Amino acid sequence: MSLNPVRPWRNIYRRKSRQIMVGNVPVGGDAPITVQTMTNTPTTDVAATVAQVQAAAEAGADIVRVSVPDEASAKALKEIVAESPVPIVADIHFHYKRGIEAAEAGAACLRINPGNIGSEDRVREVIRAARDHGCSMRIGVNAGSLEKHLLEKYGEPCPEAMVESGLEHIKLLQDNDFHEFKISVKASDVFLSVAAYQGIAEATDAPIHLGITEAGGLTSGTIKSAIGLGNLLWMGIGDTLRVSLSADPVEEVKVGYEILKSLGLRHRGVNIISCPSCARQGFDVIKTVEILEKRLEHIKTPMSLSIIGCVVNGPGEALMTDVGFTGGGAGSGMVYLAGKASHKMSNDKMVDHIVEEVEKRAEVLEAQGAAEAAE
Repeated sequence: MSLNPVRPWRNIYRRKSRQIMVGNVPVGGDAPITVQTMTNTPTTDVAATVAQVQAAAEAGADIVRVSVPDEASAKALKEIVAESPVPIVADIHFHYKRGIEAAEAGAACLRINPGNIGSEDRVREVIRAARDHGCSMRIGVNAGSLEKHLLEKYGEPCPEAMVESGLEHIKLLQDNDFHEFKISVKASDVFLSVAAYQGIAEATDAPIHLGITEAGGLTSGTIKSAIGLGNLLWMGIGDTLRVSLSADPVEEVKVGYEILKSLGLRHRGVNIISCPSCARQGFDVIKTVEILEKRLEHIKTPMSLSIIGCVVNGPGEALMTDVGFTGGGAGSGMVYLAGKASHKMSNDKMVDHIVEEVEKRAEVLEAQGAAEAAE
């Protein structure tokens, strides 16, 4: 039996969008859904910002956004771009000149918020700079900063106002013959965000950047994002995403991948399937999983690992994973390899042994992938 069987009821049919480039990373079309994060260091502190970008990239970030609030930050951006292993998006608010400077500094994409960038003439100048320097753009509509005329028209932030804001600025870009853009319509409210994204997805073929803005701390923000982004991704909406957490940017990347992995939309690293533990457990499941998550962070090859405390569900789960361990009692458990029972291992040696088996399996899978790519 295949470890990754195809089931019709698991299919997600992605919305058709046109493709743009963010540096050398394709977004939209049939490209993989990309994971983004944003630095929270002062941009003028080049060393700290580059270190954070590199940490995010190591965790799997495809694209990293950097805030450009002033002229000094725009100057620092040039150095950051030069040292970044991934494309850099410049986050622009309030002053259109920062957008022009960021384009000149080598940003791969300019993120502008239409509600606070200024007049149409200023937006046009940013468009011109983006075109001249090969930047794409993201129209970032946010419920908290909608244009005054839309708030007067609708009375409050609502899906219709957010969609209208997005379409007005799409028209402005297209009227200036600029088409290398994606769009987001974010809110901190899950219902408002999802409704706005559904509306914009029906109204344009532009690639869509997903996010629940200001989602909260690591736990609460992860849950809100998983619900909101998970629903949209399940509908086939979304070409790139950022999980906005009051936490380390690396955590945003991890959560983003976990959301995509749970829906079978993106695979990276070890997917640990583990039980919540109970009185039947033959070893300390919670502590073991916590240790393994840390010990296996270096594995980038997509693969699965089951860690189950007893034989009620353990053998069945192990049949569908690359490596598995099921508690059996008497101080030992059963190790499963490629879905088959292989050998027993004592509990006191099982962590080191599982890490070793996962590393071996990753090498096998990498070799198989390389051979298939060469055919």
